Amino acid sequence: MFKTESTKMYIFLMILTIAAFSGLQGWRTIFNNFAVETANLNGFNIGVIQSVREVPGFLALLVIYILLFISEHRLASLSIILLGIGIGMTGFLPTFQGVIFTTILMSFGFHYYETLNQSLTLQYFTTSEAPVVFGKLRSLAAITSIGIGVVIFFVVNFLTYKTIFLFAGVFVASLGFITVFMDPTKKDMPAQHKKMVFRKKYWLFYVLTFFAGARRQIFVAFSVFLLVKRFDYSVTTVTALFVFNNLINFFISPQIGKAVNRFGERKVLSLEYGSLIVIFLVYAFSDSKILVGIMYILDHIFFNFALAIRTFFQKMAAPGDIAPSMAVGFTINHIAAVILPVFGGILWIYNYKIPFIMGSILSLMSFAFVQLIDREVAK
Repeated sequence: MFKTESTKMYIFLMILTIAAFSGLQGWRTIFNNFAVETANLNGFNIGVIQSVREVPGFLALLVIYILLFISEHRLASLSIILLGIGIGMTGFLPTFQGVIFTTILMSFGFHYYETLNQSLTLQYFTTSEAPVVFGKLRSLAAITSIGIGVVIFFVVNFLTYKTIFLFAGVFVASLGFITVFMDPTKKDMPAQHKKMVFRKKYWLFYVLTFFAGARRQIFVAFSVFLLVKRFDYSVTTVTALFVFNNLINFFISPQIGKAVNRFGERKVLSLEYGSLIVIFLVYAFSDSKILVGIMYILDHIFFNFALAIRTFFQKMAAPGDIAPSMAVGFTINHIAAVILPVFGGILWIYNYKIPFIMGSILSLMSFAFVQLIDREVAK
């Protein structure tokens, strides 16, 4: 599908994607139950932890300066190793302060890898290839998550949370270590600016990225917590839901990339945000355990549509702006993500519906801005 040089990068990103989502899915699958059953955390604690988890994403801008001393692909490998270390330590520190510490470690690893993954994909693949690559990597992430979910489903009744976190961390760090010895780069790639890039012509990319971060954080911080806290989903039920969810995404994610090529970013993102308006309202007002679970599945599917924001940027970006702009974009994406979980956690205590009503309003605003995409690309 790709040139020989690009294929090496694709294989490199495949390995790191398996590592990243093995760790993330393992952590997410048992975290809420671990938080409630072992660490005895409440809704406000969860909000604080989820905000702290997004601080490294907010600091993704520092990647630009780290790249002065280390190459992008090498930093991607080291980020995955750090992710594994953070996950592996989680079960050993079952307190509010301990969970904050390990969450920061694993989050730096995951967010820096994601920043570099996006940058390398947009650099090494054409505007028609990039959506497909993003879709295939998301599909790989989904099947990896299924595998991890199945494993956890069968071992959670036999192993402690501490042991599961440790095994997951060692596996992730090992894959990261393997890729340290790989060199998937091409020598003729356009040089990337090693400084912050913030241009007026990219304003819509910044706006959409900001709203995507706000929407995403409400989903990540409170949707599963809603299932566990209000609807009494057990860890096995949550795991089964994750597995089913990712099975659907395994088949759908590659089609999302193809849909971007066929219908364009505006139509794909309009479908996402139009649907999210309804999904968040169902979260807020439904009393049906089954219906809310279905909304979670749909929510997760539409989560993958965000790749269209990045491919929209690729179509109008100068080649040397990609790496610094992905770092800037990640920081913008996490401005709301750092604030919303704590704010949402406070509102949750007052009324759990409010964070989801906020999500519906944010989706409506995003839907309006998405309609300007074609105009900006044509400039």
